[in-house]
Amino acid sequence: MPKAERSLRVDAVVLRHMDWGEADRLLTIFTREHGKLRVIAKGVRKMKSRKAGHLEPFSHSTLMLAKGHDLWIVTDAETIDAFTRLRENLQLMTHAAYVIELVDRFTYEEGQNWQLYKLVVDTLTRLTETEDTFIPTRYYEMRLLDLLGFRPMLFECAACRKGIIAEDQFFSAEHGGALCPNCGARADCSRLISMDALRFLRHFQRSSYTESLKADPSKITRAEMEGLMNHYLTYLLERKLNTPEFLKQIQN
Repeated sequence: MPKAERSLRVDAVVLRHMDWGEADRLLTIFTREHGKLRVIAKGVRKMKSRKAGHLEPFSHSTLMLAKGHDLWIVTDAETIDAFTRLRENLQLMTHAAYVIELVDRFTYEEGQNWQLYKLVVDTLTRLTETEDTFIPTRYYEMRLLDLLGFRPMLFECAACRKGIIAEDQFFSAEHGGALCPNCGARADCSRLISMDALRFLRHFQRSSYTESLKADPSKITRAEMEGLMNHYLTYLLERKLNTPEFLKQIQN
C-alpha cells in the first residue's frame, strides 16, 4: 500500500483479537484490499463503545482505518454480516472458527489476496445456509490449498508421476499427494487412502461449489477424508490445529 496513505476503507473479516492496554483491543483482520493486517480498536472494551459489536471474531465488516504511529487504528466500523446463525450453534461456530484458524495460520501480512478473502466470506456464508457442514468445509480446504500453492497431486503419483488408477492408493504429505502402490509401499510415513476417499477429494478439487454439493460420501469415507486433510494441513503448518480437536469433543 502507498506509504503516504493516511486512511483506509476496507472490507474485512475479523480473525481474532486480544486485549490491549486498559480499554483497547489488538485485532487481526483479513481484508479484501490489503490482505492480513493488525489494527488497534481504541476504547472498544468500554461499555459504551459503539464499535464493539462490529469487531467480534469472524464478523464481516467495513472498517475505516487511520494511520497510527505503528499500527492502523479503527476509527469507524459497520457490520456487513455478523453471521448470527453461526454464533447460535456451537458446532457451526466451531466450523467457522476452523475456517478462520486456517486462513490465519497460513497467511502473513504480505499484501492483497482477494480470491482468498472471497473464499473465506463465501465459506462462512455457506455454513449459515446448510445443515451439513462437511462439503463447505472440505471444499474450503481444497480451494485454500490451491490459492496458497499447496495443491495436492491427486491424479498422478506424486513420486513417479504415473497416472493414478481406480484402486486403493497411498497418500504422502511429504510428497504432496497420492502415491501409487509401488511408490507408497516404499515411502516413509505414507498412509493408505481408499478409492472412495480419493475419488471425492478429486471431485472437490476440480469442481465448482455447486457441482461439489452433488457429492454424498459415506460416514466412513467422510471420516477418512477429514483425517487425511487434517494430516496434510498439520504437516504443512508444522503444528497441530486447535479447532479439529475441540470439534471432536463437542461431537462426542
